Amino acid sequence: MKRLFSTLLLIITATLFLPAQTAKEIALEREAIRKLSQSELNKKASKAARKEAKKYAKEGWLVSPGALPIEKQLDNAYRMQYVYDDALFPKYLMGEAMSVGENYDAAKMQALELAKQNLAGQIQTEVTELIDNKVANQQLAAEQAASVTQSLAESKNLISQSIGRVIPVTEMYRIKNDKNKEVLVRLAYNAEMARDAAKKAVRHDLERKGDELSKQVDKLFER
Repeated sequence: MKRLFSTLLLIITATLFLPAQTAKEIALEREAIRKLSQSELNKKASKAARKEAKKYAKEGWLVSPGALPIEKQLDNAYRMQYVYDDALFPKYLMGEAMSVGENYDAAKMQALELAKQNLAGQIQTEVTELIDNKVANQQLAAEQAASVTQSLAESKNLISQSIGRVIPVTEMYRIKNDKNKEVLVRLAYNAEMARDAAKKAVRHDLERKGDELSKQVDKLFER
């Protein structure tokens, strides 16, 4: 995987010293990076998945009858983590959580809810970094950034509730000494949909407060 990151870094760094590229050249370059990522994953993901699957198996983790084997679930998770959008940002956010319950279904439902909260936290962090960059680039006043960040923090539960169409990537369980079931889940969520969920939540909160910034939310969320 080091080769992949080194090559990506070389490609991206090299572009900084080249003349302005045409749209076609940029598209071809991005496609080359995507193919390189996929090639590396095809070679190494399965080996890494098998290794990690053995670790989970030793720790007592199992899958439900009819579910994909652990190594295949992990393999799919690895692949999704290295899918990029047209701007070369990760296409999916990954949220993971564990929960313990007297029965499998109850533990699973709680784990799914916790995983969504984990996703909401990642969305909050990503948008906060975006707002901070706009302040650093003098695209947004510090006072305005503080208002947006506060609305974002207050809207975390709303963001979590609005998360839909998640993709279950990993689901396994193990039986504790007290016979309770411990369930681990990993969810993938489209990053663009995640930003839209945050945008709607922030707009709603700003409108509720009568803040004029609510009219600039679309612009604030632009990269």
